[in-house]
Amino acid sequence: MRPLVLLALAVVVLGHPQPSTAQTPSSSPRITPLVRAIQNALPAVVAIRSQRHLRTVSGPGSLGQPQQIEGMGAGVILHRDGFILTNHHVVAAVERIYVTLSDGRTFEAQRLGSDPQADLAVLRIRTPSPLPEVPLGSSHDLMLGEPVLAIGNPFGYDHTITRGIISALGRRVQVNEELIYPDLIQTDAAINPGNSGGPLINAEGKMIGLTVAVRVGAQGIGFAIPVNRALQVAAQILQRWRPVRHGIRLHWSVEAEAWVVGAVLPGSPAQNASLRPGDQILRVNGQPTSNPVSLQLALLQSPQRSVRLQVQRAGESVQMLLNLPPGPETEDLAWELLGLKLEPIGQEVLKKWQVPYRGGLRVAQVRQGSPAQRQGLRVGDILVGIHIWETLLPEHVRYILNRPDLEKLQPLKFYVIRQGETFYGHLQVE
Repeated sequence: MRPLVLLALAVVVLGHPQPSTAQTPSSSPRITPLVRAIQNALPAVVAIRSQRHLRTVSGPGSLGQPQQIEGMGAGVILHRDGFILTNHHVVAAVERIYVTLSDGRTFEAQRLGSDPQADLAVLRIRTPSPLPEVPLGSSHDLMLGEPVLAIGNPFGYDHTITRGIISALGRRVQVNEELIYPDLIQTDAAINPGNSGGPLINAEGKMIGLTVAVRVGAQGIGFAIPVNRALQVAAQILQRWRPVRHGIRLHWSVEAEAWVVGAVLPGSPAQNASLRPGDQILRVNGQPTSNPVSLQLALLQSPQRSVRLQVQRAGESVQMLLNLPPGPETEDLAWELLGLKLEPIGQEVLKKWQVPYRGGLRVAQVRQGSPAQRQGLRVGDILVGIHIWETLLPEHVRYILNRPDLEKLQPLKFYVIRQGETFYGHLQVE
């Protein structure tokens, strides 16, 4: 019989106690290396609260009353502009995501994408000032017995810190028939529901893993996804969210700690910039690309389509200019894949028909020859659901269309309100 493994996601909602603001002199013997490690990492750890609604089928062609479920987890800030890494199961199939920073401020987050098989997701929040970034370590040189710290949101007690060691490496853990973790870090640092998505840090305060699960019925058996793997998946998620068509096939070199050009596509911007296989990309617009996700973030954050690259070639530093073509924004996914222009509306618009929905998206335009037109969707229809999810905001549609398992969900069942009546049909995404 397979042992029961619990994903470290809490479903309770408690208050958010504020951290102490008392100052201790840096020369105090109380400021140990572990205290310094926590001070380095804690500002970049966030608490995550999610909300979702489940609907039952109340009759043919209609959705039932929603039931609200709330969850808790944690995450880490990858980039000062609000890019956050967490577990997929923390934010899977939710309508609202709220992120609380270490200073107590709370922001609503946008889900940029996720990878259910790797159990990782990337969120973004918009803040008036830059955010602290989590210090990143490496998981390729971990040692059994070295001290580690876990930071998370167990049972809603945000920014809780626990201590332990690395107990084992390369653990294969199966949660259910669909979810298998092939290579986890095992630790005896206390991990509880709500720790999911929080960092496992080393004695230098650098993240070496992302907390994911705990063995049920045991004490001191918890697991984390190695940071090298987590960052590679995060880069892939960002590339799917907003593709940067540079024509470079890249692989991350653990030894060089750099992106290495594996191939250059003929006629691509990379070939025009004279990039060659074997080049190591060191900087983009002056920003170092020192970890797997940094290159993708640097390209995304570039304010212009011409990007300055610094590469290392045969031991020498070479400067070059990469001219990127304009690409489709994720906001246009519904138009590109479904043939729909959508506008959010509030629940008050639906009140006159006395239908049990919290809102939806009004169809403003239908593209000729699109899946939406073939299914008979019209301007003025109100889209209230796709598959098992409500569609209250454009982000909800983007979440569905960005799912890695989208092909398995097809054709997508949809629900619309037309003149007070609920209709449903099926969309085959192009």
